[in-house]
Formats: sequence, C-alpha cells, structure tokens
Amino acid sequence: MRKNIYIIALLTLLLVSFGANAQGELTFEKETHDFGKIAEGTLASYEFKVKNVGDQPVVISNVQPSCGCTTPDWTKTPILPGKTGVIKAVYNSASRPGPFYKSISVVSNGKTPNTTIYIKGDVGPKDLKNSYTQEQKLMSPRLAVGSTIHSFGKLEKGQKAVAKFIIKNTGRQNLVVQGVQSKCNCVSYKVSKPAIKAGEQAVLELTYIPVMLKEQNEQVTVLSNDIVMPNLRLTLKANVVESLANRNMLREGE
Repeated sequence: MRKNIYIIALLTLLLVSFGANAQGELTFEKETHDFGKIAEGTLASYEFKVKNVGDQPVVISNVQPSCGCTTPDWTKTPILPGKTGVIKAVYNSASRPGPFYKSISVVSNGKTPNTTIYIKGDVGPKDLKNSYTQEQKLMSPRLAVGSTIHSFGKLEKGQKAVAKFIIKNTGRQNLVVQGVQSKCNCVSYKVSKPAIKAGEQAVLELTYIPVMLKEQNEQVTVLSNDIVMPNLRLTLKANVVESLANRNMLREGE
C-alpha cells in the first residue's frame, strides 16, 4: 500500500514539474534589419518572422517602438508550438534625413517575456537616384515585373482580395522590397523572400481592401533598394459594389 502511495506521489510530482516547465519560446529569424539607403519620404516596411520553438502557445501582448516615427503591427492570435508569426515595422522617413537606428520592444508570455528588435538605415535626398554614380547604378539590384496591372473584377466593399505579381532581380546585388504606398492606404504587401538574390524570382502579394464604390484603379508604388528605379508603380483594378451583408441588413431594417 505504501509502495503504491509512493508511486502515485512520484508521478504527481513529475506531472507538476512538467507542467511548470512547459512554456512557449519565441525565436526571431533575425533581430536587426538594415533598410540601407532610402529616399526621404519613403515608408520603409519590414516583417520580422518569429517562431514558437516551445511547447505552449505564445501571445504577443504588445509591440512598442522607441519613437513615433515607427508604426508596428503584429500577429494578434496565439502562435502555436512550431508555428510562425510576424512583427511588422514601418518607418516614416519624412523630414528625417540622415542615419537612423530604432529599437522595438516585444512583450509576450513566452520564456523570454521582453525582447528587443531593431531597424536601421540611412535617409538620403528625395531624388535619391540622381545622387549615385554610374558605377553604383550598374551594381544596383534591379526590380523587374512581367505585368504591372491586376484586375480583380467585381469585389464587395470591404472584401479582402490578394493580387500576386512575379518579380525578378535583374541586377547584381540582393533586392529588398521596403514597402508599398497607395493613396487609399488600403493596400498591404508580403514578399515570399526577404532578400531576392541576383537572377532570382519571388512572389509579391498585394492585399487590397476596397473602401470606395464603383470602378477603382488603385495606383500602388512599390519601394525597394533598386537605386535606378526605387519606385515601381502597379495598378489594381476592381468594380466595387455594396456588400451583400449590408444589403441584407437594410432589408431586415425595412
């Protein structure tokens, strides 16, 4: 009898010990991103990839940059063991010439509850491409794309739609897409590779959420470290209609 009690107590102790040690743990693909030289006025954007290598879900509760010049966004849902989340940092270089080095604090319930990541770069003149030598331009990465127009057809207002573009680096150095700009502020992006080597291709995904009705032609500027053509323009077309959910609500209200 005593032997059985001893075994049960030992098993209970082991289970409690295991439960206490079970915890999620976040590891970053990299903790510092260098944008290189960007033109003043650029919204430089980068997504840090973070993986949960622990055995419990991890929730990122807050992401706080060191200054108001950096806007963060991050995965709000729990990151399950073995899964990956992102922390997006957008640096506004308007009226901020010169080098920058900014820290971003990440708070979670992981094994290391407080982590710091960094972005850095150098903000040059607005017309940056005119300040480079011919040799620098020859050595530059080059952003090439097959088609510059994507038509979604009919979309409901507020409906999320994704356009995929195949982009290629025809230059000599690694190509990095640094952000996108649109007048509607309704377009976000994702690239299949953080850095595209010379001669390689990648997929650029533009996520569009229309906010205006009728025919829309959204001009999207893709920012990169291509110093010859740092601002590539793409066009997203859609016939935006009122959402069916809103129509049904109106009918129910009537």
